This record gives sequence, structure tokens and C-alpha cells, in this order.
Amino acid sequence: MTMTERFISEPIAPVKGAMDTQSMATGEPGLPRKFTWRGEKYTVAQVLEKWKENGSCKSGGSERYVRKHWFKVRTTSGALMKLYCERHARSKRQQKIRWWLFTIERESEKHP
Repeated sequence: MTMTERFISEPIAPVKGAMDTQSMATGEPGLPRKFTWRGEKYTVAQVLEKWKENGSCKSGGSERYVRKHWFKVRTTSGALMKLYCERHARSKRQQKIRWWLFTIERESEKHP
């Protein structure tokens, strides 16, 4: 068995009440410990890595701001997922979408 990573870039729907409130207390987004993607529910079993993506000030200043919070997680089903939270929505139409599934790795059988 090998793990194969697939690019997804689709929104996920956090389950209400399943956010990591400890992170929220420090000013970071609360990682959803449970969420749905494509109609299937997932539960985060372990956070393997987390990091931030910074970007320049959009009004031309020299300041740098956190744009995304990234998390590499293992789910209870064994899938490895890279999730991220956008600090600001991409557009007014997507204003409520903040959590995204970037990639997913699942075990697959290697064919000869």
C-alpha cells in the first residue's frame, strides 16, 4: 500500500460546536475537529503540522499580514489532509467560506 496525494481545493463544512476553542483563545482560527466534505463526515484524529502563510499589505504599505492558517491532519479514517483557513473571504459571494481542503492522501494499492 502507498499513499497518493490528490489536489482538491474545495471548501469543507465545519460541524457546529466541533472547533478547537483553545486555538481561538490565542487569536488563531479554531481548527474544526469534525467537518463534512462532499457529503462525507471526517473527524480529525491528530494535527501533524501547522504553519502560517503571510502576505503583503494590500493597500501598498510595508506591513505583512497572516493570510492563511495551514494544518496537516490525520483523520480517524487514516486519510492525511492539508486544510487551511483564509483570514478573509476571497469574494463577497464566498464570504462565509473560510475553511478549505487543499490536498488529501489515502492509501491505495500499487498496481504493477
